[in-house]
Amino acid sequence: MTKAYIAFGSNIGNREENINKALEILKQKTKIAKTSSLYETKPMYLENQKWFLNGAAKVDTELKPKELLNFLKSTEKKMGRKDVGRNAPRIIDLDILFYGDQILNENDLHIPHPKIQERAFVLVPLAEIEPNLIHPVYKKTVSKLLSELTYHKSEIKLKKSTLDDVHEEKR
Repeated sequence: MTKAYIAFGSNIGNREENINKALEILKQKTKIAKTSSLYETKPMYLENQKWFLNGAAKVDTELKPKELLNFLKSTEKKMGRKDVGRNAPRIIDLDILFYGDQILNENDLHIPHPKIQERAFVLVPLAEIEPNLIHPVYKKTVSKLLSELTYHKSEIKLKKSTLDDVHEEKR
């Protein structure tokens, strides 16, 4: 089993329901060890859209990185995500942040996720569940990366402190 970290987000429809459904599907091929709180976050890059709900999950998986990516993409498609362009509104977004301590740079798969260090909507929930996780490229903890990030606290707000019955392990 390998520990992987998955970012999740939604800004279409019932965002919390979308996230819970995606995590339920994720449990079919991974063991969810821990989930963060949900955070309401201002969209980045393409700002003229609804705010997102974002969070992160720590999972144990036997899937190889490419298999995990394919599973996440098929989950997005199964839930109705349309390919309407980068940073557009979406019913669900699932990204591999880390996969063990591996570093991969392939055409369609980059691990660690190449934009972790610039995204509060990823670092805040990730720091909640694994603050001392070391980024294998930058050699810094997640909490250190977050402390170095400049962002407006008003752009990320705690929405819900727990995800009811989503992960196996109770906090």
